[in-house]
Amino acid sequence: MSSTIVRTRIAPSPTGDPHVGTAYQALFNYAFAKGRGGRFILRIEDTDQARSTQASELAILESLRWLGIQWDEGPDIGGPHAPYRQSERLAVYREQVERLLAGGHAYRCFCTRERLEAMRRRQGAESGYDRACRDMPVAEAERRAAAGETHVVRMKIPLEGDCGFRDLLRGEIRKDWASVDDQVLLKSDGFPTYHLAVVTDDHLMGVTHVIRGEEWINSVPKHVKLYEHLGWDLPVFCHLPLLRNNDKNRTKLSKRKNPTSIGYYRRAGFLPEALLNFLGMMGWLMPDGEEKFSVADMVAHLELERISLGGPIFDLDKLKWLNGRYIREDLSAEALLERLAEWGLGRERLVRIVPLVQPRLETLSDWGYLTAPFFADAVPLDPTLLRIPGRTDEELRGILQMVLWRLGALSEFTAPRLDALLRETAEALELKLRQLLQPLFIVLSGREAWTPLFDSLEILGPDIARMRLRRAIAALGGLSGKQLQALEEEYARRFGPRE
Repeated sequence: MSSTIVRTRIAPSPTGDPHVGTAYQALFNYAFAKGRGGRFILRIEDTDQARSTQASELAILESLRWLGIQWDEGPDIGGPHAPYRQSERLAVYREQVERLLAGGHAYRCFCTRERLEAMRRRQGAESGYDRACRDMPVAEAERRAAAGETHVVRMKIPLEGDCGFRDLLRGEIRKDWASVDDQVLLKSDGFPTYHLAVVTDDHLMGVTHVIRGEEWINSVPKHVKLYEHLGWDLPVFCHLPLLRNNDKNRTKLSKRKNPTSIGYYRRAGFLPEALLNFLGMMGWLMPDGEEKFSVADMVAHLELERISLGGPIFDLDKLKWLNGRYIREDLSAEALLERLAEWGLGRERLVRIVPLVQPRLETLSDWGYLTAPFFADAVPLDPTLLRIPGRTDEELRGILQMVLWRLGALSEFTAPRLDALLRETAEALELKLRQLLQPLFIVLSGREAWTPLFDSLEILGPDIARMRLRRAIAALGGLSGKQLQALEEEYARRFGPRE
């Protein structure tokens, strides 16, 4: 591939908050491509129609722009391989499915959801598909499809032997075909699965290096087989180590233990250049060992082979230390003032806060005390004040978790919507509104009384609000996996399935 122009991509799914893992992968893809005179592509993988939203897509684009990562081709700027949203490329995927069916590499599966669930109950939840439709005569399958019978299209996986492929960081990897399921390629709604779409798009968009998280390693055999069936050359695979929590077991980074939303770090006052620098340190350092470096430095020096597989630790204290260095070493007083205005001390935000605070001011100096929760990442929290009369601490933790999930599902984080949602939540949890709001004042401000809650919540924004709820739950003793599972079931009964 040495004579080929390097082309890399990031392909986030617009199904929630922009994740720091997306920024991490985008940074390494961007730096590698730019360091070799190549091109960096942004593609939106929105085939999950039930969960994908335009708001999430816009948030992803805005977050990456805030970080300073700019793509050469993408849904907002176009490019030679447009469109760059998978939902707009359905005809492209169907063409490949027809090729696979015609070549005998795929088949139509008419098994119902009920049959598949019954099969898993008999064979175990982790069992793969039993290939009941694999040997169905093609003529019969075509007749049933033409009659409008609901079905998916699956790829035929070899029944014996193994698959070998090379990962740039790990060398040769082999996986037995017996452990690989007959993968669904085209869903019953006509949308492709991730596996068909990613292989098709990476090939047709000329992606030379697939640089993504190591959680996709087990999927590579399916992708290798698709490349083979479609007669396409393999790209270079490089699976980055997963970001890890700074805990005893170095668990996979999760929002239960660390903030994962890019928006949170922006609202909490981290500088984009410091956050990128920190993400660049995840498994890689400059040749001279210097920990503080720019994206330009990374572009000039990044070699993928030098990435460590030790499991990068997402240490918030280290990020704060690094962010402090940028504030002290790189910003003049005037530049710092400009950053503060952009972050939250500008007129646009202050004019929203003034009407909430003004009725409570006795002197101008009261401003600092009253507004501190609007400009802090965390607030002082006294768990002894967190109480709902007649409810135990465990019940309170569950109530706060329910509120956290409900806020996470809210598409419009505005005072009227928050008012309606919290009233609905209180009623569903058999609480008076005052009983629900009382602990929320403490969770969000550290005080039993504050500015009007719904308007204050809107100004805080979803990222900071949810983080303060998580910290309050932890301060009350946290929730075990078993307790969370029980709460999921209770949530479904009271509010419907979580999205």
